[in-house]
Amino acid sequence: MKFINKIAVGLVLLLTLGLHAQHRSKLVVSVDTESHTLTVSQQLTYVNKSAKTLNTIVLNDWNNAYSDRNSLLGERFSDEFVRSFHLAKAKERGNTNSVVVTDAQNSALNWTRPKLDLVEVTLNQPLAPQQQIVLNLNYVVKLPSDQFTKYGYDSNNNLTLKNWFLAPARFSEDHFVRNSNANLDDIVNGLCDYDLEVHVRGTIEVTSDLDEVGKNQTAEGISYSFSGQNRNDFSLYVNQRSDFYSFKNARVDVLTDLKDTKLDGIQKAIIIDRVVNFVGENIGDYPFEKMTVSQVDYERNPFYGLNQLPSFLSPFPNDFLYELKFLKTYTNNFLKNSLHLDGRKDNWVYDAIQMYVMMKYIDEYRPESKMMGSLSKWKLLRSYYIINLQFNEQYSYYYMLMARKNLDQPLGDSKETLIRFNEKIASKYRAGLSLKYLDNFLSDSIVPRSIKLFYRDNIGQTTDRYHFENQIEAMTNKKVEWFFRTVIESRDIIDYKFGEVTKTADSITMNIKNRTGTTVPIPVYGIKDKKIVFKEWFENIQTDSTFTVKRNNADKIVLNYNNEVPEFNLRNNWRSLKVFFGNDRPYKFAFLKDLENPHYNQIIYVPTLTYNYYDGLSPGIKFSNKTMLDKPFIFDLNPVYSTKTQSLSGSAGFSINQYRRDSRLFNIRYGMSGSYYHYAPDAAYLKLSPSVNFLIREKDFRDNKKQGINLRYSIVRKDHSEIVIDSSENYAVLNARYSNSRTEINNHFNYNTDVQVSSEFSKLSGELQYRKLFDNNRQFNIRFFAGTFVHNNTDSDYFDFGLSNPNDYLFDYNFFGRSEETGLLSQQIILAEGAFKSKLAPKRANQWMATTNVSFSIWNWIEAYGDAGFVKNHHNSEKFLYDSGIRLNLVTDYFELYFPVYSNNGWEIAQSHYNEKIRFIATFSPKTLINLFTRKWF
Repeated sequence: MKFINKIAVGLVLLLTLGLHAQHRSKLVVSVDTESHTLTVSQQLTYVNKSAKTLNTIVLNDWNNAYSDRNSLLGERFSDEFVRSFHLAKAKERGNTNSVVVTDAQNSALNWTRPKLDLVEVTLNQPLAPQQQIVLNLNYVVKLPSDQFTKYGYDSNNNLTLKNWFLAPARFSEDHFVRNSNANLDDIVNGLCDYDLEVHVRGTIEVTSDLDEVGKNQTAEGISYSFSGQNRNDFSLYVNQRSDFYSFKNARVDVLTDLKDTKLDGIQKAIIIDRVVNFVGENIGDYPFEKMTVSQVDYERNPFYGLNQLPSFLSPFPNDFLYELKFLKTYTNNFLKNSLHLDGRKDNWVYDAIQMYVMMKYIDEYRPESKMMGSLSKWKLLRSYYIINLQFNEQYSYYYMLMARKNLDQPLGDSKETLIRFNEKIASKYRAGLSLKYLDNFLSDSIVPRSIKLFYRDNIGQTTDRYHFENQIEAMTNKKVEWFFRTVIESRDIIDYKFGEVTKTADSITMNIKNRTGTTVPIPVYGIKDKKIVFKEWFENIQTDSTFTVKRNNADKIVLNYNNEVPEFNLRNNWRSLKVFFGNDRPYKFAFLKDLENPHYNQIIYVPTLTYNYYDGLSPGIKFSNKTMLDKPFIFDLNPVYSTKTQSLSGSAGFSINQYRRDSRLFNIRYGMSGSYYHYAPDAAYLKLSPSVNFLIREKDFRDNKKQGINLRYSIVRKDHSEIVIDSSENYAVLNARYSNSRTEINNHFNYNTDVQVSSEFSKLSGELQYRKLFDNNRQFNIRFFAGTFVHNNTDSDYFDFGLSNPNDYLFDYNFFGRSEETGLLSQQIILAEGAFKSKLAPKRANQWMATTNVSFSIWNWIEAYGDAGFVKNHHNSEKFLYDSGIRLNLVTDYFELYFPVYSNNGWEIAQSHYNEKIRFIATFSPKTLINLFTRKWF
């Protein structure tokens, strides 16, 4: 009997230990809003819940990632061309300092930093499984400026705190998860019970998603007390005056400061209540009493789209914008606070459930909403496909934008490997679409029921993607392995089309072809007068299969009509049963731009205005098939009217893109281009150039290293000019070029080689360029160029290397007045070949040339430059040339000014007609400027 009692007591003790075997963290924090510091005294009770004896404990210290430009956080900012972090002053960066660690007996414990934002504590005694240890931690947190990630302090000394304290890293399987801060909101802490005491001076207000258990006035200010159980993390807001308002219903108390000055409290309360109840009904009950939904939360993960425009331009009503903002932020916080996945490895589960629920919400409460909002009511715009697109249909186009560029990545990849556009937009939206695809295939509410059961069974405990997969598999008899292995874990593209189709009055026999070999279920719809008359799912089509279905009076059959399947090409999905050849998409013209419309062959027309000195302002119109998604075949025709010569000029281009999905050689482009413009007041040129371009990337899509090989054959025919004396009027050049570059904020390196061969000459050249942004925010640029003729049988200097401007005999550069020797247009500079800024003699080289170009920043966009090099011509000894001056780098490669100071010509700044020596770069290509802003996304 005593033995049985001992067993019973033992079982009770084990059960009690299981119920209370939770890390516990007690933090006492003194806040100094002026110095942006937190003085922390923390007692951490660490429970070894693993089966492994521990000699060390790893703590996340993500605030310390801000202390160094070379942290993973700093490297990602550099990769994404975010200058603010690298240019920040030391006081604007954060750190964690004065760290002291002792045990319960007040014995000092040694600690190290295996990574900049991790603290590894060495224990004096091994910690056995199911045992616990108390760590006393004292440290000072210096908060960063919120300009980097929106966490930290703002200009008004308000503090937004996230991932700021030392927390035990999650122990998974047999190791600690040692993730560094990558600005991805994916910290993986061990689950903890928290007691938090915050001391502030004056009347500063503190808000948290932890439960507030006390608020006491002290001699110096206010003391706030909070608590929370079973938390991965929590948010804390310290404001001079809080803008948070409470909206409470039967499910949860929501504290929010989302901005919208045009809605009153009642309107907001109705929206919040509707969203909270909808999420609860479709996912489950929130496990905590309170949730914060902050403006910072939204700004870190906004709803990307047209609603980001300023309010006076937005085509959406204020209540809908607020609803979108709250819906997106609430669902994100709901899932991240409740489901404890590894947000780096298994983030797709968060994204899939969030976007799936959001799409269901729009279908239920805003079913008539359009992607472009109220613009769909404008009669002038109704012909545009983008205007008529349903709101939820936009998500597939964000995914397709990347897939057509061959930049999409597997949804199941670890989050830190995703390029920015995929991480923020494309992968997130595709995850939701994919779950909706599975829902449509399985039907019977299997997916929504699986979400609720997965949430119910895993709330408040660590889980992973495989629990979610197992939950769905348990709910259906259909095979779903294709969904997880192909749709989630691969980047295999899906593309089906019709083969032979025959029909009778009662039936349709169709052949469906799998164009990519990716085998997933595909639906076929029968359409009659734009209404669905049948829908059938077909599976296991590995190459092609033939099926017979009842016709039901259908006059069209369509694959993937409602775009449930994330398919690569929707343009080959239609087959008319009225015409013999079937694929009867009519042509449709669209002004400026449009989304790709699978129902039509679209031709885009755009007014253009070009300029060069000899053609003058040349209005024209460009015809192309370029929609917002890349296509395998692209044409571009741009006839223009030359106002000076009163004749037609222009350009044309055709290209075929071959994307290689699983190769570093990811794109081969075959092209043919042509142009016809004037190069002198009395003469024009015609250039035709067939080409092949090979683009190479690294296996890591985030790596900014790019390589390219370009092969082209340029045929040039020039009219004879009485003004520009030149014997080279008809020639052809075979050109092979290799380029290799890696560009980031703090480092840029590229080199290229060039080979040109013609009947009269052959030449080799190479260029190397390096740019470094130093920690003191000074920038250094250096460029080397060397070129030599292998043979040169020409009797003019037309094909020579140029010292201060290239001889643009292939008409590659946008010169405004390419034949001008005097005047403003002659001062335009193209930084190629010698790239000197002063005009020196000899200005060309018919044997070889080697130059170096250097610049160094003085202040902001003001730089000093210097050029030096040797020029060698036949029958002359080589000559050493140099120049120097000041560069105003106003917009790099777009608008720059060069002011010569000293060169072989002497003190140029003191010489007459100095204004004629100033050189400029001016590029009126919108694409060049846009690339400066979009490069951080791709």
